[in-house]
Amino acid sequence: QVQLVESGGGLVQPGGSLRLSCAASGSIFSRYVMRWYRQAPGKQRDLVARITSGGRTNYADSVKGRFTTSRDNAKHTVYLQMNSLQPEDTAVYYCAATRDDWLIDAWGQGTQVTVSS
Repeated sequence: QVQLVESGGGLVQPGGSLRLSCAASGSIFSRYVMRWYRQAPGKQRDLVARITSGGRTNYADSVKGRFTTSRDNAKHTVYLQMNSLQPEDTAVYYCAATRDDWLIDAWGQGTQVTVSS
């Protein structure tokens, strides 16, 4: 079973950047499809980005061109680089691991991202 620990959230001004990290332990990280979700107050948790074991990526339309996800299988870590952040990007961000790209095997604890002047 994989365990996930996130880091890198915080407060940033509109137009700024943050990089989130999600470190995995306890299983063979390279076999997992990794996903990033976010949940704003009072809203559902939405998929933001996805990266396969081979490095293929997909993004929600709302973040395409601004967010980039990558992974370092040697370090068992997945990243979410967020640029041109806007107040509507404010949310708790979660990483998730899935072996079959369907059911979630593990969630990170979540990290708060706040975009405000």
